[in-house]
Amino acid sequence: MKPEYRSLHRARQAVILLFLGCGVWYLNWRLGSFNAAHPVFSVLLYSAELFGFLTACLNVFMTWRLSVRVAPQPAAGLKVDVFIPTYNEDVDLVRRTAMAAQAMDYPHETWILDDGNRAAMRDMAQALGLRYLARTDNAHAKAGNLNHALPHSTADLIATFDADHAPRRDFLIRTLGYFSDPKVAFVQTPQDFYNLDSYQNRTDTGSRVAWSEQSLFFRVIQRGKDYWNAAFYCGSCAVIRRQSLDTIGGFATGTVTEDIHTSLLLHKQGFRSVYHDESLAYGVAPARIEPFLKQRVRWGVGAMNVWRKEGIVFTRGLTLAQRLNYLATVLAYFDGWQKAFFYFAPVVVLMAGAMPIDADGAVFLLHFVPYYLLNFLAFEEISRGYGRSVLIEQYNMARFASFAWSTLGVFRIRKRFGVTDKHTEAPGSNFGFLLPQLAVVGLNALAIPVGIALFYAGGHLPEDGMWANVVWAAINTWLALLVVSFTLARGTNRRGEYRFAMPLAARLDGVLGTVDDLSPNGLKFYGLPGPVALQDVMPITLYLPDGELHAMLEIRTLEQAQSGEETYTRSIGGTFQSLSQASIQRIEQFLFGSDAQWRINRYHEDSITPLQRLGLIEKPQPLPLQTGHWAGCEVVDETGRSGGNQIALVDAQPENGEIRLLVYQTLKTGRRCSLLVHGRSGLRSLLVISGRHETILTGLGSLYLYRMTLLSMSAAPRLAYVSIDAPAPGTAMAA
Repeated sequence: MKPEYRSLHRARQAVILLFLGCGVWYLNWRLGSFNAAHPVFSVLLYSAELFGFLTACLNVFMTWRLSVRVAPQPAAGLKVDVFIPTYNEDVDLVRRTAMAAQAMDYPHETWILDDGNRAAMRDMAQALGLRYLARTDNAHAKAGNLNHALPHSTADLIATFDADHAPRRDFLIRTLGYFSDPKVAFVQTPQDFYNLDSYQNRTDTGSRVAWSEQSLFFRVIQRGKDYWNAAFYCGSCAVIRRQSLDTIGGFATGTVTEDIHTSLLLHKQGFRSVYHDESLAYGVAPARIEPFLKQRVRWGVGAMNVWRKEGIVFTRGLTLAQRLNYLATVLAYFDGWQKAFFYFAPVVVLMAGAMPIDADGAVFLLHFVPYYLLNFLAFEEISRGYGRSVLIEQYNMARFASFAWSTLGVFRIRKRFGVTDKHTEAPGSNFGFLLPQLAVVGLNALAIPVGIALFYAGGHLPEDGMWANVVWAAINTWLALLVVSFTLARGTNRRGEYRFAMPLAARLDGVLGTVDDLSPNGLKFYGLPGPVALQDVMPITLYLPDGELHAMLEIRTLEQAQSGEETYTRSIGGTFQSLSQASIQRIEQFLFGSDAQWRINRYHEDSITPLQRLGLIEKPQPLPLQTGHWAGCEVVDETGRSGGNQIALVDAQPENGEIRLLVYQTLKTGRRCSLLVHGRSGLRSLLVISGRHETILTGLGSLYLYRMTLLSMSAAPRLAYVSIDAPAPGTAMAA
């Protein structure tokens, strides 16, 4: 019973088939091009090329068809428990996840499973009214913690979230319906991350790109696996059937990745899995290279442990398609050895004069160039725009040594489980974790002049071979330098707390403006209050979906800007002073477990592929070239009286005659109203008609993002400015 699916576009199919045919042609030709003077080097290069082609074939098999799921409505009366396992994570981090889990819409009970057995964690759980469970040992790490909780639970379904992954309010509503099929063992959703400045993220606010190193896996590969009933449980952001777990004796132990191991055991028992491709929970991605690489090593070692312990290709109970899908997963880590060979091969050629290929340069290029270009094109197209080849190659460079090291786990069982560091600040140096990349830079950069000198001194290489390897070494050097530069830049971050790139209406010292860079610790304010100096403490009011939040803000930064000959304060940065615990929790509930920053800023992960640029495949609808600027405004009701107005935010950059309005209450479709917009140049009045909208869920209530037809724009009268600048307390909005 395969799910609905979307197959490759025919133009993409043609490219993939052409690549496969060209690959067979090229690799067959390469069998006759070995250099007899350097047989070992020649065989190693050919093996690396053959490995790359075979893994590409597995990728084609996995992702030719991608599942398309529509969430069924859940049945009433299901008993659901939410498990949040924790070991040494901060109490504040776990509290945010727990509050988001509590706020989910379907009836459920939330459990804190504390392997750290900490009094502070117990107190937090009791304060929130959560179930708390600890144990006296840490046997089998996370899997053991989950298994320890199972006898204490009588739920039909268990939702699991890592300590940092805060679910969206509708998580259970969007996942429980799949369990109407009694053969479904688990439903997995993507693991997304809210800290868009992490090591694995590449975010460009100008182009509105928020791509992650895991985008390809969660947007394409898992959907392809889902078609073959081979999507695997990722340990978090998932719901699993208790009865299915009982069949295999609980969560799998004996490896450091209980997630893929549990998936394999369930699939061997004939159960089905579901991958629901909708981001429904948001966690903390590694901020620095150290936890990023340690996490990948653990995943790789765990995959090798599973391969050794369970077998994959020859194990019983799996279909052929499932075997190939699991094989593709474990083989991905051997990519580290292939990349290492490619990164250092030109060094050997240029400095030792060892050519692994014995062929005329023109003949070699005739075979290699079409294969290489089709390889690039095929990857871009089968990745559906989520591949981003240049960025993927940078991450290949960053993790090649870690991947290679992790494959040694196939020879031994490593039982120690490491918790990924969730802190955003970057203590210490990243230098030690850059040694493989620095070796690539140093050796390739040295090999280029040495190889050229040796060629002109003694002709130790054919001229075309020498220059080809100079280009190869230069590309390796460039890639490694990109990784080093990016790593050092990420390592110099840092606020201790991520600030969400999300607009919010606020008043600083009574002046309406816009908040950005919001966190429970502080914010950045755009507006025009009176004279402001560093270390001033000023009253601020945030307009949240559940009402106003009043606080005091200590001014820490003043960003100046120039307009003609005028210098003005563009933004004011500050930290909250003596904020109550209740206010902190309201901000946390608003920020965590929501996709608001993606949807309001219109971030996307995919890019336009070559075939789309050529017009052979339809392009996605383009976004405006310029990003608008949000401004605080009031939505004037039909009477025109300010006391009944809503405080809102407006992006007044017109798009096809429309503007965007972010409000906390729904508006009647087709309603004609005025927006009084506060800007640096004073007040403007916009006459608009409300149109379609989308609802954005937060833990405090909903936001409504409207498209408004712009009818006219004019300066607002001075009287309106006076009444808006100093409103009566409590007249902002209701939610």
